[in-house]
Amino acid sequence: MAEAGLAGELESVRVTRILRDDIIFGRRAPGSRLIERDLAAELNVSRLPVREAIRALVGEGVVVARPRTWAVVRQFTHRDIQDFAEVREAIETLMFVFAAERHDEAGIARLRAAYLAELDGATVGDGDAARAAAADFHAIAGELADNDMLSELLGVFFTRLRWLFGQHDDLLAMAEEHRVIFEAMEDRDIERVRALIPRHLALGQAVAARRLISSDYQI
Repeated sequence: MAEAGLAGELESVRVTRILRDDIIFGRRAPGSRLIERDLAAELNVSRLPVREAIRALVGEGVVVARPRTWAVVRQFTHRDIQDFAEVREAIETLMFVFAAERHDEAGIARLRAAYLAELDGATVGDGDAARAAAADFHAIAGELADNDMLSELLGVFFTRLRWLFGQHDDLLAMAEEHRVIFEAMEDRDIERVRALIPRHLALGQAVAARRLISSDYQI
Protein backbone atom coordinates (compact mmCIF):
# COMPACT_ATOMS: atom_id res chain seq x y z
CA MET A 1 0.00 0.00 0.00
CA ALA A 2 1.32 3.45 -0.89
CA GLU A 3 2.22 5.80 1.93
CA ALA A 4 2.60 9.55 2.12
CA GLY A 5 6.03 10.67 0.96
CA LEU A 6 8.40 12.66 3.13
CA ALA A 7 8.56 16.38 2.46
CA GLY A 8 10.33 17.01 -0.84
CA GLU A 9 10.96 13.34 -1.47
CA LEU A 10 11.24 12.29 -5.11
CA GLU A 11 8.77 9.66 -6.30
CA SER A 12 11.56 7.25 -7.19
CA VAL A 13 13.11 7.66 -3.74
CA ARG A 14 9.74 7.11 -2.06
CA VAL A 15 9.01 4.00 -4.11
CA THR A 16 12.50 2.65 -3.41
CA ARG A 17 12.01 3.22 0.32
CA ILE A 18 8.62 1.49 0.35
CA LEU A 19 9.82 -1.53 -1.62
CA ARG A 20 13.05 -1.77 0.39
CA ASP A 21 11.13 -1.80 3.68
CA ASP A 22 8.66 -4.34 2.30
CA ILE A 23 11.53 -6.66 1.40
CA ILE A 24 13.48 -6.16 4.61
CA PHE A 25 10.47 -6.75 6.85
CA GLY A 26 9.22 -9.74 4.85
CA ARG A 27 6.12 -8.15 3.37
CA ARG A 28 7.43 -9.16 -0.06
CA ALA A 29 8.73 -12.69 0.18
CA PRO A 30 11.97 -13.91 -1.44
CA GLY A 31 11.25 -15.02 -4.99
CA SER A 32 8.15 -12.83 -5.34
CA ARG A 33 7.76 -10.97 -8.63
CA LEU A 34 8.19 -7.23 -8.93
CA ILE A 35 6.16 -6.31 -12.01
CA GLU A 36 6.38 -2.65 -12.98
CA ARG A 37 2.78 -2.35 -14.13
CA ASP A 38 1.35 -3.91 -10.98
CA LEU A 39 3.58 -1.95 -8.62
CA ALA A 40 2.78 1.32 -10.37
CA ALA A 41 -0.94 0.68 -9.87
CA GLU A 42 -0.45 -0.42 -6.25
CA LEU A 43 1.63 2.65 -5.34
CA ASN A 44 -0.32 5.08 -7.52
CA VAL A 45 2.70 6.22 -9.54
CA SER A 46 3.87 5.96 -13.13
CA ARG A 47 6.09 3.07 -14.20
CA LEU A 48 9.24 5.23 -14.39
CA PRO A 49 9.82 5.64 -10.61
CA VAL A 50 9.08 1.93 -10.17
CA ARG A 51 11.68 1.09 -12.81
CA GLU A 52 14.20 3.38 -11.09
CA ALA A 53 13.41 1.87 -7.69
CA ILE A 54 13.94 -1.65 -8.96
CA ARG A 55 17.24 -0.63 -10.51
CA ALA A 56 18.36 0.88 -7.19
CA LEU A 57 17.38 -2.24 -5.24
CA VAL A 58 19.26 -4.43 -7.70
CA GLY A 59 22.30 -2.31 -6.90
CA GLU A 60 21.69 -2.79 -3.17
CA GLY A 61 21.64 -6.56 -3.64
CA VAL A 62 18.09 -7.38 -2.54
CA VAL A 63 16.42 -7.64 -5.97
CA VAL A 64 17.46 -9.69 -9.00
CA ALA A 65 16.70 -8.39 -12.50
CA ARG A 66 15.71 -10.88 -15.15
CA PRO A 67 16.10 -9.54 -18.71
CA ARG A 68 12.91 -9.34 -20.77
CA THR A 69 10.77 -10.33 -17.79
CA TRP A 70 10.00 -9.12 -14.26
CA ALA A 71 12.45 -8.64 -11.40
CA VAL A 72 12.20 -10.80 -8.28
CA VAL A 73 13.01 -10.35 -4.61
CA ARG A 74 16.36 -11.99 -4.03
CA GLN A 75 16.46 -15.44 -2.45
CA PHE A 76 19.52 -15.48 -0.20
CA THR A 77 21.48 -18.73 0.04
CA HIS A 78 23.70 -20.08 2.79
CA ARG A 79 26.71 -19.12 0.65
CA ASP A 80 25.38 -15.54 0.37
CA ILE A 81 25.11 -15.30 4.14
CA GLN A 82 28.56 -16.78 4.67
CA ASP A 83 30.18 -14.43 2.14
CA PHE A 84 28.41 -11.45 3.70
CA ALA A 85 29.45 -12.48 7.21
CA GLU A 86 33.13 -12.81 6.28
CA VAL A 87 33.28 -9.30 4.84
CA ARG A 88 31.00 -7.82 7.47
CA GLU A 89 33.09 -9.04 10.41
CA ALA A 90 36.21 -7.29 9.18
CA ILE A 91 34.45 -4.03 8.27
CA GLU A 92 32.08 -3.74 11.20
CA THR A 93 34.66 -4.65 13.83
CA LEU A 94 36.78 -1.82 12.51
CA MET A 95 33.73 0.43 12.39
CA PHE A 96 32.76 -0.15 16.02
CA VAL A 97 36.37 0.22 17.20
CA PHE A 98 36.69 3.58 15.43
CA ALA A 99 33.31 4.67 16.81
CA ALA A 100 34.36 3.72 20.35
CA GLU A 101 37.56 5.73 19.96
CA ARG A 102 36.12 8.79 18.21
CA HIS A 103 32.57 9.38 19.48
CA ASP A 104 31.57 12.62 21.17
CA GLU A 105 28.76 13.22 23.67
CA ALA A 106 26.19 13.98 21.00
CA GLY A 107 27.11 10.85 19.07
CA ILE A 108 26.95 8.51 22.03
CA ALA A 109 23.58 10.04 22.93
CA ARG A 110 22.28 9.14 19.46
CA LEU A 111 23.56 5.59 19.89
CA ARG A 112 21.88 5.34 23.29
CA ALA A 113 18.61 6.59 21.80
CA ALA A 114 18.75 3.93 19.08
CA TYR A 115 19.33 1.19 21.65
CA LEU A 116 16.46 2.46 23.84
CA ALA A 117 14.14 2.62 20.82
CA GLU A 118 15.10 -0.96 19.99
CA LEU A 119 14.46 -2.06 23.57
CA ASP A 120 11.08 -0.30 23.62
CA GLY A 121 10.04 -1.99 20.38
CA ALA A 122 11.20 -5.39 21.60
CA THR A 123 9.44 -4.98 24.94
CA VAL A 124 6.05 -4.22 23.39
CA GLY A 125 6.45 -6.77 20.60
CA ASP A 126 6.77 -4.23 17.77
CA GLY A 127 9.14 -6.22 15.58
CA ASP A 128 9.42 -3.68 12.77
CA ALA A 129 10.32 -0.87 15.18
CA ALA A 130 12.84 -3.01 17.07
CA ARG A 131 14.56 -4.24 13.92
CA ALA A 132 14.65 -0.77 12.38
CA ALA A 133 16.21 0.65 15.54
CA ALA A 134 18.74 -2.21 15.63
CA ALA A 135 19.79 -1.31 12.09
CA ASP A 136 19.97 2.36 13.13
CA PHE A 137 22.31 1.37 15.97
CA HIS A 138 24.78 -0.02 13.43
CA ALA A 139 24.27 2.88 11.02
CA ILE A 140 24.97 5.47 13.74
CA ALA A 141 28.09 3.57 14.77
CA GLY A 142 29.19 3.84 11.13
CA GLU A 143 28.77 7.61 11.25
CA LEU A 144 30.62 7.86 14.56
CA ALA A 145 33.55 5.95 13.04
CA ASP A 146 34.17 9.13 11.04
CA ASN A 147 35.97 7.56 8.11
CA ASP A 148 34.80 8.39 4.60
CA MET A 149 36.29 5.29 2.97
CA LEU A 150 34.67 3.07 5.57
CA SER A 151 31.35 4.82 4.99
CA GLU A 152 31.56 4.03 1.28
CA LEU A 153 32.18 0.36 2.01
CA LEU A 154 29.29 0.26 4.50
CA GLY A 155 26.97 1.80 1.94
CA VAL A 156 27.48 -1.18 -0.36
CA PHE A 157 25.90 -3.67 2.02
CA PHE A 158 23.74 -1.68 4.44
CA THR A 159 20.45 -2.80 2.88
CA ARG A 160 21.56 -6.42 3.20
CA LEU A 161 22.46 -5.69 6.81
CA ARG A 162 18.91 -4.45 7.41
CA TRP A 163 17.58 -7.61 5.74
CA LEU A 164 19.67 -9.67 8.15
CA PHE A 165 18.14 -7.87 11.13
CA GLY A 166 14.74 -8.68 9.67
CA GLN A 167 15.47 -12.36 10.31
CA HIS A 168 15.74 -11.96 14.08
CA ASP A 169 12.86 -13.20 16.22
CA ASP A 170 14.40 -12.93 19.69
CA LEU A 171 14.24 -9.16 19.77
CA LEU A 172 14.99 -8.78 23.48
CA ALA A 173 18.15 -10.86 23.14
CA MET A 174 19.31 -8.69 20.24
CA ALA A 175 18.61 -5.53 22.26
CA GLU A 176 20.59 -6.95 25.18
CA GLU A 177 23.58 -7.57 22.91
CA HIS A 178 23.42 -3.98 21.73
CA ARG A 179 23.25 -2.78 25.36
CA VAL A 180 26.52 -4.59 26.15
CA ILE A 181 28.18 -3.21 23.02
CA PHE A 182 26.91 0.29 23.78
CA GLU A 183 28.33 0.23 27.31
CA ALA A 184 31.73 -0.90 26.04
CA MET A 185 31.71 1.89 23.46
CA GLU A 186 30.59 4.48 26.01
CA ASP A 187 33.54 3.44 28.20
CA ARG A 188 35.86 3.50 25.16
CA ASP A 189 36.83 -0.06 26.05
CA ILE A 190 38.42 -0.89 22.72
CA GLU A 191 39.55 -4.42 23.54
CA ARG A 192 36.09 -5.36 24.79
CA VAL A 193 34.55 -3.96 21.61
CA ARG A 194 36.99 -6.02 19.53
CA ALA A 195 35.90 -9.15 21.39
CA LEU A 196 32.16 -8.43 21.36
CA ILE A 197 31.57 -7.57 17.71
CA PRO A 198 32.63 -10.87 16.05
CA ARG A 199 30.45 -12.83 18.51
CA HIS A 200 27.53 -10.49 17.90
CA LEU A 201 27.83 -10.81 14.13
CA ALA A 202 28.21 -14.59 14.30
CA LEU A 203 24.89 -14.80 16.13
CA GLY A 204 23.20 -12.82 13.37
CA GLN A 205 24.66 -15.14 10.74
CA ALA A 206 23.44 -18.21 12.65
CA VAL A 207 19.92 -16.80 12.99
CA ALA A 208 19.69 -16.07 9.27
CA ALA A 209 21.02 -19.53 8.42
CA ARG A 210 18.40 -21.17 10.64
CA ARG A 211 15.68 -19.13 8.98
CA LEU A 212 16.79 -20.41 5.58
CA ILE A 213 16.60 -24.00 6.80
CA SER A 214 13.11 -23.57 8.26
CA SER A 215 11.64 -21.31 5.57
CA ASP A 216 9.62 -22.21 2.51
CA TYR A 217 11.98 -20.31 0.22
CA GLN A 218 15.25 -22.05 0.96
CA ILE A 219 17.43 -22.93 -2.03
